Amino acid sequence: MNEMLKNEERTKGTQEYVLLDLSHSPESGFDQFTQVVKRTFGKELFVGLWVTLREMGSTLFGKGKHTVSYPLEKMPIAPRYRAIHDMLRLLESGNYRCIGCGLCEKICISNCIAMDTRYDENQRKEVSEYTINFGRCIFCGYCAEVCPELAIVHGGRYENASEQRASFSLFEDMLTPIDMLKSQNEFDGFGAISPNADENIKKTPLAY
Repeated sequence: MNEMLKNEERTKGTQEYVLLDLSHSPESGFDQFTQVVKRTFGKELFVGLWVTLREMGSTLFGKGKHTVSYPLEKMPIAPRYRAIHDMLRLLESGNYRCIGCGLCEKICISNCIAMDTRYDENQRKEVSEYTINFGRCIFCGYCAEVCPELAIVHGGRYENASEQRASFSLFEDMLTPIDMLKSQNEFDGFGAISPNADENIKKTPLAY
């Protein structure tokens, strides 16, 4: 005990303590009412109101607004952002690039990709059904990275809210429309190679 008292005396000598003026607990109903009124209409309330009015005035008559009018205006996102998938088409023929290899279905860790293939009249393999359940998708990007034909990439569309589960797995929504084929970029979305990939290729050193 003596050592503890000595330590307290030492700390008191080196530190400056500030005693808070705490009011006593209200005893009567009028005291409780007075305490509520003081805490409700204190200076902090008017300081907050002044900040709100100041920002509102500067927005209306000054430097402009701090927000965007969504969905008419949208914030720019990174070009490698992993959002809703896009199924790209071949620029020459307009057919989609997917060859039905099934690598995206096999590598999907959330088991949200389902694919069915068939053979056409020329005995060529084609995709008859391709769906992605966005209710299960975690947007990891493995399907876009493993695709050998750059058929599936992550685009920039991130509005996927819906009230029905059927709206989360539609192949037509991911596929590039035919009338927008000319506006389709060859390298677009997460999982595709960059436009300057050829410039970044380095020569492999020979072992001999």
